[in-house]
Amino acid sequence: MAASGQKTKQAVKPMEVSVEAGNAGEAAWLDDDGRPRRTGTFWTASAHIITAVIGSGVLSLAWAIAQLGWVAGPAVMLLFAFVIYYTSTLLAECYRTGDPATGKRNYTYMDAVRANLGGAKVTFCGVIQYANLVGVAIGYTIASSISMRAIRRADCFHHNGHADPCRSSSNPYMILFGAVQIVFSQIPDFDQIWWLSIVAAVMSFTYSGIGLSLGIAQTISNGGIQGSLTGISIGAGVSSTQKVWRSLQAFGDIAFAYSFSNILIEIQDTIKAPPPSEAKVMKSATRLSVATTTVFYMLCGCMGYAAFGDAAPDNLLTGFGFYEPFWLLDVANVAIVVHLVGAYQVFCQPIFAFVERWASRRWPDSAFIARELRVGPFALSLFRLTWRSAFVCLTTVFAMLLPFFGNVVGLLGAVSFWPLTVYFPVEMYIAQRGVARGSARWISLKTLSACCLVVSIAAAAGSIADVIDALKVYRPFSG
Repeated sequence: MAASGQKTKQAVKPMEVSVEAGNAGEAAWLDDDGRPRRTGTFWTASAHIITAVIGSGVLSLAWAIAQLGWVAGPAVMLLFAFVIYYTSTLLAECYRTGDPATGKRNYTYMDAVRANLGGAKVTFCGVIQYANLVGVAIGYTIASSISMRAIRRADCFHHNGHADPCRSSSNPYMILFGAVQIVFSQIPDFDQIWWLSIVAAVMSFTYSGIGLSLGIAQTISNGGIQGSLTGISIGAGVSSTQKVWRSLQAFGDIAFAYSFSNILIEIQDTIKAPPPSEAKVMKSATRLSVATTTVFYMLCGCMGYAAFGDAAPDNLLTGFGFYEPFWLLDVANVAIVVHLVGAYQVFCQPIFAFVERWASRRWPDSAFIARELRVGPFALSLFRLTWRSAFVCLTTVFAMLLPFFGNVVGLLGAVSFWPLTVYFPVEMYIAQRGVARGSARWISLKTLSACCLVVSIAAAAGSIADVIDALKVYRPFSG
């Protein structure tokens, strides 16, 4: 929502995402653009990134490495860590146009594309970005319900034995998650959820650490390391075609596990004004976050594969690779749910802000939109309460309607990985820095973009095969 009592010289264009929505004009201090002073730091930016990047997907990396083997698995992980870090530094340079300390701010990813590339690419960026963010929100709702149901199943297995199927519906858990999100969605903007991101980041380390510890314990119990150099073997229920599809899907899973470019500019827009420049702080936060993430990914993925080999489950904590100690599995799954509560907000705040800025521009004198009451970190208004609650309800219903939507999210991730993580950062950097066509740097950047496009297409093909398989047994609200 636009700040009340403040004047802006720039028109807010449709399809724009901004994380400053909801800030009231009561701020005593303003930044150089007339907006309330930003308070973000290296640490809060790092927390936002880690919350966005280290999702519960870290627990599926053992499965991904099982498809690729001991050679290709870790190598692909390190390769994409470098690619994501490098393209993120290019994107961070695009937050300001012109001087890195005093140039015009680009509040959103779309603003940066508009300032550097323009034309139809702006709309294309918006469609891809929003589709991905909405998909992530639905996917997180499903993921949280899986972890909540796993808590119930772990207790059931402990008391009734592993032969009991311990079946239950995930729909009540999705509704519970949605109810919690309605409350947290009343926090007005990205800058004010820093504490939630820090809690979520701590939770991600908690369940990752538990998964790692259980993997080490299982490896010791096995008396050695499982797995092979080339990954899962063809035969015994795995055809050569399935091996190819699974390898492509694993490639994509690892690439997308690092992606946070769709909200990088929005995170950068929370960092306080120079010195040092926002780009410098963001690069440092990205370096720490990607390095930390890579260490955890390598440890969790490799130890999970070492523990289970080709039989590595697609989720170490909910796929019941482990049954005991059941209370430790419960703690880990609670940590996953708490993390997903924060991660949901990190990805949805840009969507909330876009709609609220558009509405305030469309009806600038409406008390329904502009009037608000602040209670702690919450800024309550009828419009925010109505629209954000409706959004959460909609994503919850979609999650219950399409319990296999995780496969669709994989497809959305495949489609959005190349344009948002590689193509736009590379093209904007070339335009902003005037990189000469045909120069060594230009050729290197274009080659990187082309290679990542191939990965994205291959992963999309693997995800489409997954979606087709899921549709064969699809029943609405069957979670």
